[in-house]
Amino acid sequence: ETQPLSLSPSKNPNGATESRMIQAFETDLLHNSPVVAEQQQRDGDGSGAGGYLYSDEADLEATSPRKGSTGADTMYPSLSPTAVIPYHDHSSPHYTAFSKIFPYFILRRLFPPEEPRAVQLLRKENLAIPMCYLLVGIMQGLSGPFINVYPLFLGATEAQQVTISSIKSLPALFKLGFGFWSDNVLLWGYRRKSYMLLGWIMTSVSMICLLTFSDLSRVPVDNGGGNNNNNDDYYANGNDGNNVFYTPAENSPSVTFLSAMLLMFGTGFWFADVMGDSLVAEKAKLEPEETRGHLQSTCYSCRFFGLMITAPISTVLYSTYGPELVIKLLAFFPWVMVPFIYNLWERKDIEIKSTKDQCSEIWRTVCSRAVWQPMGFVYIYNVLQVGNAAWREYLRSILKFTDAQLNIMLIVAYVLLYVGVIAYKYYFIKWSWRTIYVFTTSLNAVFSGLQVLLIQGITFGLSPFVFALGDDIFADFLGGIQFLPTTIMMVHLCPAGSEGAAYAMFTTVNNCASGLASVLSTELLRIWDVSKETMLSGDLSGMTKLTIFTTILQTSGLLFVKLLPHTKDDLAKLHADNYSGSRIGGFIFLAITLSSILSAILIGLKNIITGGAS
Repeated sequence: ETQPLSLSPSKNPNGATESRMIQAFETDLLHNSPVVAEQQQRDGDGSGAGGYLYSDEADLEATSPRKGSTGADTMYPSLSPTAVIPYHDHSSPHYTAFSKIFPYFILRRLFPPEEPRAVQLLRKENLAIPMCYLLVGIMQGLSGPFINVYPLFLGATEAQQVTISSIKSLPALFKLGFGFWSDNVLLWGYRRKSYMLLGWIMTSVSMICLLTFSDLSRVPVDNGGGNNNNNDDYYANGNDGNNVFYTPAENSPSVTFLSAMLLMFGTGFWFADVMGDSLVAEKAKLEPEETRGHLQSTCYSCRFFGLMITAPISTVLYSTYGPELVIKLLAFFPWVMVPFIYNLWERKDIEIKSTKDQCSEIWRTVCSRAVWQPMGFVYIYNVLQVGNAAWREYLRSILKFTDAQLNIMLIVAYVLLYVGVIAYKYYFIKWSWRTIYVFTTSLNAVFSGLQVLLIQGITFGLSPFVFALGDDIFADFLGGIQFLPTTIMMVHLCPAGSEGAAYAMFTTVNNCASGLASVLSTELLRIWDVSKETMLSGDLSGMTKLTIFTTILQTSGLLFVKLLPHTKDDLAKLHADNYSGSRIGGFIFLAITLSSILSAILIGLKNIITGGAS
């Protein structure tokens, strides 16, 4: 069954020489690779990895495990659990549509032969996963500039601006529910791909509703050739280089309706994102030890690349053609995923654990010290990352930043976020998790403190825009470096068979902490007077105090850094610790997580409906 590989000299100028080299390499891989040996062991003990070892595309359905069965005897009925699996089923790049297009050294980069086929993301049956991450980034990039300035155009209060900016991320707090539902309830016979399709359809429908039931056009305003001091009007750069002033159309969406559509929008793409996360959490366990974390870093690189590329495009489209075109694109792009989801391979009609068994598995997981201690740090640290909710209003009302300048800051922030992720993937991945947090948090404190100098008018000869640009965007670069260590840690914590709910729960801890930090930033507006009227009168003392206070809060997260393990090896030691299995720790972990979700939702909705602190 392990047929030899041969390359015709007529198709390859190197002829038999390269053929023998490749055959020798793959024969060595077949018989000696520890990856293959480990894979056989996993298939033999029925741990679930067998669902991802399959032959070429034509045989996928034929070799799919029957309902209720696992292991190599199911995937390969003629093979015993200890038999050698054919190398072309494992990873050979020659069994791809690209084998006649690219030379072998490129194929090896695209389809690494030392990796199982299940984690080779460019395979047709896996391509939906990186595409899902890429589309999440594209949708965030397209919607970011719109959400950054359109609420200001509609006259939203400061509290509403903060809440609207985060409301499309509000459904991320329900990731646990999304993952648990997909783990337990099959849709059209599948746990992941059907829900992924449903999520993207919901995303598109929300934007279609916004286009259908409101007028997103901008009405030009004649300002008589003078400066526009009316903050209720909006201005943008015209085609002749001069400012053109606009006001909302008569049937423009209300803040409440806009928020509702963004909530539906966020629900759809976060639902689809959870399905992508679940598939990655399952496949990441098949990665060889030496490349562990590569799968996640690749997927998140796709996501932040899409974010980086589409944000400037969205800014140009918004400034030139208005918000309506941006919303049309947001309604169109989700449909691009349909053919990729169709080709996504997933076992159909599998036997799933009972809800009781899944809940018991999750409970045992959260009671482990390897879970509640490091995730406790992640929660506390992110709750303390409280931003200055009046900062955007200060930039617009006091420093007179235009909408184009605000979006430029957002674009550069996205670029540095991507650069931060890439920097971790290729350099900081060798650093301990604690060192990364200490390094990035300390630098963030320095750059946050520089905002006080900007408020006092001390910019060292730089324009306020350039100075503010450096202050704001560097934090996103540091955030990109911090992002991957926590996600890699979360995958190591997921129990086999409950990856969807477990990984969603861990990411929910991170998201609900960030959501609570956003809520706290809104509530801090009540301590000092940082209203638009007060700042316009020349009193910036409240702004200075609020900036200093939020910087101290953000830096104080380092007080808890010893809760975080240095490496994944230390994480494994925590699992065997005497305090592992603590029901008290598990109960506190779940109680704080669920109460944070509830409070963030209630306060966020209150700000949208009532206007919050004005």
